[in-house]
This record gives sequence, structure tokens and C-alpha cells, in this order.
Amino acid sequence: MALNLNKDTVYRAAKPKDKEYFINDGGGLNLVVGKNGTKIWKFIFTIEGKRKKLSFGVYPDTTLEAARRKAEEARQQIADGYDPGEARREIKAAKQLAKINDNRVSVGLPIIDSFADVARQWLHSIEHLTNDITHTKKASRIERLAFHGLGDKPIKEIKSSDVLAVLKPLIDKQQLETAHRLHAEISSIFAYAIVHNFTDYDPSQPVAKQIPAQKVKHRAAIIDPKAVGQLLRDISNYNGTFVVQSAFRLSPLLFQRPGEIRQMLWEDVDLDTREWRPYVSKTDFHHIVPLSRQAIGILEGVKPLTGTGKYVFPSSRGDGRPMSDNTIRTALKSLGYESDVMTAHGFRTTASTLLNEQGWSPDAIERQLAHSPRDQVRAAYNRAQYLDERRRMMQAWADYLDALKNGAQVIQFPRQA
Repeated sequence: MALNLNKDTVYRAAKPKDKEYFINDGGGLNLVVGKNGTKIWKFIFTIEGKRKKLSFGVYPDTTLEAARRKAEEARQQIADGYDPGEARREIKAAKQLAKINDNRVSVGLPIIDSFADVARQWLHSIEHLTNDITHTKKASRIERLAFHGLGDKPIKEIKSSDVLAVLKPLIDKQQLETAHRLHAEISSIFAYAIVHNFTDYDPSQPVAKQIPAQKVKHRAAIIDPKAVGQLLRDISNYNGTFVVQSAFRLSPLLFQRPGEIRQMLWEDVDLDTREWRPYVSKTDFHHIVPLSRQAIGILEGVKPLTGTGKYVFPSSRGDGRPMSDNTIRTALKSLGYESDVMTAHGFRTTASTLLNEQGWSPDAIERQLAHSPRDQVRAAYNRAQYLDERRRMMQAWADYLDALKNGAQVIQFPRQA
């Protein structure tokens, strides 16, 4: 193949004619001289049976040496089976994408088609399927634990080893529940990516077997009636703030999840109907908690102090947030109850165990514990199910606790018809 056929003086001296004409430099490189005198380097080539042209710039801004160098690179690409025109377009697109991503990063947005970008799209796609609290927890967990290792990586380039590297610290710390949750969310993000053509496979699948099965660890709870009586006496002598005292005394009476109690909203409490109707995020349904006379007394006592605010038990910092999730745990510890003896969550176990021993309906107890059926239609139907029995049960339970606290030798109380 003849190359470099002319000297630069030939191209410099070329004059316009009536028609556009080509000066061949060899190897597919030509200088196209237009009727108006413009001179443009063109590379003419054939690939896969198609004749194509590629512009290398205007002469003399693009020198003969530069044009020949570009022509040599193009010939090498053709020899390697690549279309130099496509290669150029890919380079141009990559530069444009890099510029766009620089702008996105500067305003706090993720890189396009990165794991973080697709993760945010997935989170947005499921937003209407989850409540605000659950959705916020998912987003926070992914951002805190996955973005540092996967966030900026193009999602189609992520390997199983990358996913494992993100989960490994959780596995090493035996935070297995979090590891399993995060793995499931990463897998869901890849499922979304596959459907929307961001990638072709889910590299998190092989990682599932690398996460040890979580051992169920039951939270410590006191279930001996005599010991429960002592616990109640200790709680009544607790010297914390009045708000914490009230939440502490209410916990065994209601035996709901600690998070629901500390985030109790005044708007959900109806002292006239003696009901608390919280939204239970754990099981995603609206619950009804009948309030005993003792529970009403506690709420009426704290209302003058916190009733004008949002939360029944607000944070002592006055920052508009509810009481800390460590408050009851700390209160128990201050009374000498370590976490291997009694926990804030343990009030649920105490009530469940003793109520079942007293012969109350297991279904009514389950409803009162807010263990919602997975079937949402059934959950809605069952929300008020056993309500009359639960009203009787909750009052009887409060009376029973009073008797234990007062030192009565109470082993069981009769189920009320």
C-alpha cells in the first residue's frame, strides 16, 4: 500500500476548482479541496463491505504530519477489526459523559449508570410500596454500607468479589441480620438493573452462601411472677426525668415494641375511647392498643408536660425528636438489670409468656403484640379482631401487674369471660 505520496508543498499550493476534488496521500488519506478553497483531510476506508469516510480536520490547522498519524491509527483499528468511526464516536461519548458526571458530582449527584445511580432509581421505584420509615431505613443502610465500596463503580463492571468486600465487615462483626438485609437489597438493585438493561447479571447471587445463617437470639426477659413484681417496684422507684419515668412505667402495661412506645404520637392517642392507634412500621399495619385505667393515668399525668408537642415522650434535648432508643435500656441498667437479664423488648416476652399461662386466647395475644399476618387484606380485617377480648385482657393484665408490684402471691389470674 503506497503511503505518503506527496510533500506538504503540494497541499499548501492546491487551489480551488469548479468542482470539489481529492488529492490522494495514500493509504486512504485524502485532502478534499472545496470550491470555496476549504481543505479538509478525509480518510476513506472500507469495513464489512461498506465504504465510509472519516474527517481528520481542516488543513493547515491539522498538519500533514497529524493527518498521517491519525490515518495510521485508523488503519491499525481496521486491522484489529474495529470501525474507526465507531471508535471516535465512543471516545466522544465518553468525554461528554465524563463532563456530565463531573457536573453531577459537583452538585452531589451519583455518576450515571453507577451502582449509586441505579440504586437511587430502584429506591424511587419502590417508594410507593413502602412506608416512609422503612424506605428511609433502606436508603440509609445502602448509602452507609454499600456506597463506599460500590457507589462509583459502573454497575455492569461490579464483580461478586466487590459485593463480598462490602458485606465482609458486617460478617466479621457478626452483624448477620444487617448483612442479610443489605445483601437482599443489593440483589434487588441488580434485578432492577437487569430489567432496565443496565447490566446482564446479578453478581450478588454467588455471595449469598458466603453469609452465615443468622442464629436466632431471644432478648432477655423476666418471666417469673415474683421477679416481675420486684422489677415493677424498681421501676416505680426510678429517679429519672418525669417523661422517662412515664415511658418506663407504661412499657410493661402496653408491651409494644420499644420503638413504637418511644415514638408514640399524641395524635394517635384517644383518652376518651381509651385507645392508642399507632402505625406499626415493623409489620406495616395500623394497630389498636386498648388502654387500661393505669395506662390512661400515666398518659394523663404526662400530657400537661408534653401534650402540646408531637411526641408523648419527646427527647430531653428539645430538638423535636422522640426519646432516644437507648433511654429505657439505660434506665433498666441503672436499676441493675443488665441486658442478659432484662431488655426493653423483654416486656413483650414477659407479657406473652404470662398471658398465655393465664389462659388468654393465643390469637388475642398475637394481635395485641402486633404480629400482623403477611396477607395485608387479612391484616386489615384482623386489626380490630379480638378487640373486646383484648380490652378485657389489657385491663386484667394491668391489675395483675399492680398485684405483683404490691407483693401479692399471685401465680395466675382467671381469664375474664
